[in-house]
Amino acid sequence: MMAGFGNGARTRRHPRSRGRTWSRTGPDRATLGIVGVICAVAGFFVLGIILGPIAIVAGWLGMGRSWTGSRPVTALVAVVLGAIDTLLAVIWLAGAASPGSGMF
Repeated sequence: MMAGFGNGARTRRHPRSRGRTWSRTGPDRATLGIVGVICAVAGFFVLGIILGPIAIVAGWLGMGRSWTGSRPVTALVAVVLGAIDTLLAVIWLAGAASPGSGMF
């Protein structure tokens, strides 16, 4: 039998270390929730059609891309405010584009 590298069977059963099971290069869920809330609140004042969907996406990623399980409150607030913000921006754009609302 050939000699293996490392500890043999233990290395094959647990290829990664016990405490590190995912890449830690991206932002964590709490940060995404906070960023989503900031984008949603700012979207009520400027560029709601852009910042609203960004808030929804950041909140959804902050929730772990799932509706089940425990959800951080900030991520849920970001999704709800982002949806309201987007809806208001679409209504405002539809009202601004309707006939009869122009200058003449």
